[in-house]
Amino acid sequence: MRRRTGLTHAAVAAALLIGSWAAAGTLPASAQEAPASAAADASAPASPALLDAMRRDLGLTRAEAEDRLAAERRATALAPSARKSAGSAYGGAWFDARSGRLTVAVTPDAGTTTVRTLRESGAAVRTVEHTERQLNTAKSRLDRLDAPAGVASWAVDPAANRVVVNVVEDAGTDNDVRAFVRKARAAGPVTVRTVADAPSTFAAGTVGGDPYYTGNVRCSIGFSVHGGFVTAGHCGGVGQQVRGWDGSYIGNFQGSSFPGNDYAWVNVGSGWWTVPVVLGWGTVPDQLVRGSAEAPVGASICRSGSTTRWHCGRVLAKNETVNYAQGAVHQMTKTSVCAEGGDSGGSFISGDQAQGVTSGGWGNCSSGGETWFQPVNEILNRYGLTLHTA
Repeated sequence: MRRRTGLTHAAVAAALLIGSWAAAGTLPASAQEAPASAAADASAPASPALLDAMRRDLGLTRAEAEDRLAAERRATALAPSARKSAGSAYGGAWFDARSGRLTVAVTPDAGTTTVRTLRESGAAVRTVEHTERQLNTAKSRLDRLDAPAGVASWAVDPAANRVVVNVVEDAGTDNDVRAFVRKARAAGPVTVRTVADAPSTFAAGTVGGDPYYTGNVRCSIGFSVHGGFVTAGHCGGVGQQVRGWDGSYIGNFQGSSFPGNDYAWVNVGSGWWTVPVVLGWGTVPDQLVRGSAEAPVGASICRSGSTTRWHCGRVLAKNETVNYAQGAVHQMTKTSVCAEGGDSGGSFISGDQAQGVTSGGWGNCSSGGETWFQPVNEILNRYGLTLHTA
């Protein structure tokens, strides 16, 4: 974050086209001096802006959004122990928005004691045919195949108890696509679904007043870490310089991986520093970041980016392989949140828990679409970084 002088508070709000979460530079001076007082209260379920976005994108009232977040926090906390309780019979888990509970899938050999333990913990239980390990093995076989452009992605769907292969609807009759699907079905329990369009990354050409630039590319800052921030790998390569909203030098890409992965981190210096907050679009800090507990499939999730600001949706799948034109990217999380060019690298957050950085998707925020993110914990582990939390 870099101190700006000679701007009124209103002028700052008008000038900043930030749209990213916990940024490495762009708070008004008043927020720099007292970020804790400007951010959401620690006892609040979420910031007003996040609740507003959930009301807009998920069709919830404010009370429903608060209840949803509370239920998701319980499900997130329960998920690790539920996996342990299910043991080798574990078939996956997801958050069911209708019941407000975590649903845990188990195979028939789970036993009555295991099922009773899961139910007593507050989880719903569903009996399925395949374990998560079997599904992940099948998915890994698909990862070794060369996918044609008409295959958008593939991932384990715990609720379907299948590996789902997503095919672009206009490519279903393509010979290469049909050959891939045949090989996929031979790899294990696979089902095929159609999607409207092929995925692409969300970088954009340089536009004045946006969060950060590298070369002629504009992307969005992700979450602050001690010493820098994380973002998308397709936004820049190792050593490339990064410039802030005002054109001044921030730092350089210290690590970057794309394709295969889509993550990177940038060091911060030269008068910029980091803060553990999610920024509203061109406003004062809005939400403190308090951790990175992973939300389950089915949970609500929100995204902020420099082009389309705040948008919310649901977690649709995890560990999905996305087949971009530049090559496949693995271990992605798919969401129903929309995004557009320039949103790449921006933050995905669930409540006050960091989830990941925007990678790409299909569609837009006018007609809708789907967006993938690279999980933040994977990025932190890969580079030995520590999330900057409140």
